[in-house]
Amino acid sequence: MSTSVYESPLSSRYASEEMLYLFSADKKFTTWRRLWIALARAEMKLGLPVTQEQIDELEAFKDDINYDVAKEEEKLLRHDVMAHVHAYGKQCPKAMPIIHLGATSCYVGDNTDVILMREGLELIQKRLVNLIKSLSEFAAEYKALPTLGYTHYQPAQLTTVGKRATLWINELLMDLEEVEFRMGTLKLLGSKGTTGTQASFLELFDGDHDKVKALEQMIAEEMGFDGVVPVSGQTYSRKMDSGVVSTLAAIAQSASKFANDMRLLAHMKEIEEPFEKKQIGSSAMPYKRNPMRCERICALARYVMADVMNPQITAATQWFERTLDDSANKRLSVPEAFLAVDAILGIYQNVASGLVVHDKVIEKHIMEELPFMASENIMMEAVKRGGNRQELHEQIRLHSLEAGRQVKDLGMPNNLIDLIAADPMFGMTKEELTAHLEPSAYIGRCPQQVEEFIEACVAPVLEKHRNLISSEEYDLKV
Repeated sequence: MSTSVYESPLSSRYASEEMLYLFSADKKFTTWRRLWIALARAEMKLGLPVTQEQIDELEAFKDDINYDVAKEEEKLLRHDVMAHVHAYGKQCPKAMPIIHLGATSCYVGDNTDVILMREGLELIQKRLVNLIKSLSEFAAEYKALPTLGYTHYQPAQLTTVGKRATLWINELLMDLEEVEFRMGTLKLLGSKGTTGTQASFLELFDGDHDKVKALEQMIAEEMGFDGVVPVSGQTYSRKMDSGVVSTLAAIAQSASKFANDMRLLAHMKEIEEPFEKKQIGSSAMPYKRNPMRCERICALARYVMADVMNPQITAATQWFERTLDDSANKRLSVPEAFLAVDAILGIYQNVASGLVVHDKVIEKHIMEELPFMASENIMMEAVKRGGNRQELHEQIRLHSLEAGRQVKDLGMPNNLIDLIAADPMFGMTKEELTAHLEPSAYIGRCPQQVEEFIEACVAPVLEKHRNLISSEEYDLKV
């Protein structure tokens, strides 16, 4: 790591080695060479003057990038693709005459971009599956642990810790479905030529349209794709980039929602992210346990959600068959979206697999609010004993206002049960009233909902992707 030049934090602090490699120079340029080999092989099979000896020579150097030569060539030629054509040719003198035959720069550039995006989505898919597994285990463990529900961040009816986790999981399932849709619909540019007309290849094949069409289908097959885009200018439609980054931004949304929930729960001391023994929460306040990992998720998610505008604007401003104002922007916006989401999901996995639940604090918060929530049940019981529903409702309203004053203005415990017990209109003892304060009576179908959700929605996904499930833990760089 150099300390004298700028280095992206996504590389040095956040993204995994796997994702960093996908967008590395080695991966890019070895993919270029694989594409040149695929082109040459298809041209040979279709009758052009390309020999097996030339292809064997190309194969021998496909992973041995002579970067020093390419760098010097680019200084002279001011063209990165042609610099690498010449560099490859110096290693493969017999094959030099047929490297890049009939192709334009986008043959290697655009096709490589599609390949890298698909492989990046495959890694994101793996991260999502493992995250869903971790959260589903957490949901199952805490499916029946009551906790206060919140609407408008105000106490509402009870839910359970596990049921709340299913909300996070459900959004990740939606994201996984979207990722798999993108993976299934990505197609190579193919061999379309300078303006998408395939004129150069039609010339090479002496006007044989079938061979021109067969050429790019053979290339696609060798590169592991089932097809190529049906039409293009010089490039594939930049809407493809926009769609992929939008998918990544949707994952960022889900992760940010989870992380914000966790930050609020940490404030209430109900659930916390993992915290190491030597970890320092604040340089000034030794007692602090800041939710730094979830804050990092939110920070990176914000970056990705803002980044989504880049490929949208790029797609909207392409002129006719192509302009080059997409290139510099693509180099930044697409890889960095992948790196950031990779980091987000890694941190998310780290947090989800080590959540700390403080059930006594959760219970304390429930009991502070439960008398209010139990008031309807108490009112119904009093009606059964001969009371007037409307009169009882008004009396409970007044008692609730007084109990609220005790809590908010005087800082005292909630005394609603004591007020009702002392009111002869209800005719109920404190013991009878307290019997209505059992949290499990107010969680509805939460345990069953968790079980049904995992069985119907999560288990099939985990079974389908069991080959992606890994026991490895995400190693936080910092």
